[in-house]
Amino acid sequence: MIRIAVVGVNNIGKIHCRYYKQHPDTELVAVCDLMEDRAREAAHTYGVKAYTDLRRLLELEQIDAVCVATGGEEKASHHYEPVMLAIEAGKDVLVEKPISNNIEEARAMVKAASERGVRFGCNLNHRFTPAAAKGKEWIERNMLGAPLFINMRLTIDNKADFTEWFHMRALHPHSIDVMRYFFGDVKRVQSFMTKAPGRKTWSTASVNLEFVSGAVGHLTGSYDMSMLHPIEWCEAAGTEGRFVIENVYENATYYPHRSSDKIVMSNSIMRGMQGFNDTFGNRIDRFIEQIKQQAAPGEIEGSGAEALAAQEIIEAAIRSHQSGGQVVEVPGTE
Repeated sequence: MIRIAVVGVNNIGKIHCRYYKQHPDTELVAVCDLMEDRAREAAHTYGVKAYTDLRRLLELEQIDAVCVATGGEEKASHHYEPVMLAIEAGKDVLVEKPISNNIEEARAMVKAASERGVRFGCNLNHRFTPAAAKGKEWIERNMLGAPLFINMRLTIDNKADFTEWFHMRALHPHSIDVMRYFFGDVKRVQSFMTKAPGRKTWSTASVNLEFVSGAVGHLTGSYDMSMLHPIEWCEAAGTEGRFVIENVYENATYYPHRSSDKIVMSNSIMRGMQGFNDTFGNRIDRFIEQIKQQAAPGEIEGSGAEALAAQEIIEAAIRSHQSGGQVVEVPGTE
């Protein structure tokens, strides 16, 4: 049984608590939050101990893994301290996305996890769907051929307007990670952004990407769209075929170039995903499975290193927009 503590028990943290409480291979042992009332409420709900000091929790409880679901500025500024404390204690860590809104802190976390030899994952949950797995399978079976282009659209209605870069840093770790999951590292980016009337954040963005493989891609992202319609669409194409994934998990369709036939995988209402929150369960299931299998830290899917790679691309896109749309190299891929 894998013993887990959850740090940060607001809305997302409660989702994590529920899954760890229900999972057959995990025991939710404790929760921690700087707000004592919030920690006590979650502890009462899930029948565990409450702490306001993670150091104290790690001293007193036998813990195998720590889930960090804190928030902060751009949904990430509070991640650094609890992640580093857990890593220093030798615990496996799953952190909410984005890994950090501060690229130096993100780099430091990944470096520390590597040096300490702990498993470090990030909740990049959009990749943990049957549709994404099918797309990956088609690529690995060479059904796309040589990669040519990938287009991604991720748009939701979020009126939050906290900072200039809130939209880019808080939302697009998901979209960039899915693009990297299929096509690998990104070498260069170019971006243009706009603000909807009255907004502080650059709430709609257009980002061009050049992959290390030579393939090209495009991301359209927005915090200005209705949630009544599909939020995500992904199209990946190569010399032999292309596939389209609709709305994160609803359908995956493969179109071979030399045949009028196509392959369609649809989400079943009986045995498939019941809603978007199932992506959390899928991601948690895989992290727990890899811990059980004693996977090497470098084998963790949706790892902190992959979250950092996505964040490096986002920061490069921000610099591109700040420069008036100049092409910007992504660190580590020059």
